[in-house]
Amino acid sequence: MPRKRKARIGFIGAGWWATSNHMPALKPRDDVEFLAVARPGADELQRVKQAFGFTHAFEDYRQLLEVEGLDGVVVASPHSMHGEHALAALRKGLHVMCEKPMTTSASEARLMVAEAQKRKLHLLVPYGWHYTPFVREAKRRLDARAVGKIEHVLCHMASPIRELLRGERFETGGGFMDPEAATWADPAVAGGGYGYAQMSHSCGMLFWLTGLEAESVSARMAAPGTRVELYDSMSVTFKDGATGAFSGAGTLPAGRQFQLDIRVFGSEGVLSLDLERPRLQVLRHDGNHFDMPLPASAGDYSCVGPPNNFVDLILGKTTENYAPGVAGMRAVELLDAAYRSARDRGRVVAT
Repeated sequence: MPRKRKARIGFIGAGWWATSNHMPALKPRDDVEFLAVARPGADELQRVKQAFGFTHAFEDYRQLLEVEGLDGVVVASPHSMHGEHALAALRKGLHVMCEKPMTTSASEARLMVAEAQKRKLHLLVPYGWHYTPFVREAKRRLDARAVGKIEHVLCHMASPIRELLRGERFETGGGFMDPEAATWADPAVAGGGYGYAQMSHSCGMLFWLTGLEAESVSARMAAPGTRVELYDSMSVTFKDGATGAFSGAGTLPAGRQFQLDIRVFGSEGVLSLDLERPRLQVLRHDGNHFDMPLPASAGDYSCVGPPNNFVDLILGKTTENYAPGVAGMRAVELLDAAYRSARDRGRVVAT
């Protein structure tokens, strides 16, 4: 795409994460203009407008989409509203970075990807670990069939977010705004608990790395003391016959590092990827093993990677989208099916 002098960005949703990460990440760039922001609450809206220098501010996102000159929109509204907001922006011809989960509906996720493809627009879901060098190396090796035909996968994630999912005060380290409890702890707003809040990361990574597509899912979930689930367990069959096991837990003690562990078993070997205790290892049946030397900090989350990648895509400074919408779509297909399976206590089709 032709290079532009500045990327003119709008934000639909300006709560905790948008104001503590995405806006501060992009504000220092001299090739970004904060053109418009939309969120409910007149006082909070004006506070955000003044703090980050937005030209326009609206409580109704539809007014934002009528602003002339917008290039792209960051959707950081509550989970259950992502689909509506992102689709509206795409249909206006705008590039979109949509927070994870990109939606809480598989059908909406497919519509978003199809709309972006039809209009040749960038659609990015901010999966920060995809910007970690050894995770990108894992993808390079899987793309090169380092383990042969994929036959089975394990995918586990755990996070210190029990208070967030309970709707209690969550320590953010002094961010611009505190998280709104309903966004995470109210099923009607959040769409679900740990699955959508965090496993959207691990599932998105698994699908981005492997290119697999879920076919059917059997899931069980538990919500001790919460309205949304803290624990997820999923048994998955993929379209090519591979099988998989996914697990999630939102109850690590506060301050502990996230766990994210993926194992990919194939006809020629196994790839192990661990973010908590950084490891990238390939063990092959022919003895041609690989073990990447990594520092202890290698698995740190790249908060600034996705918003900067989004702007660079808009400006034509790169053509590489490290967190494409299709990976988010595959994650939502799996998670949507998992929630339906847990509700109905049976195996359901994911596509």
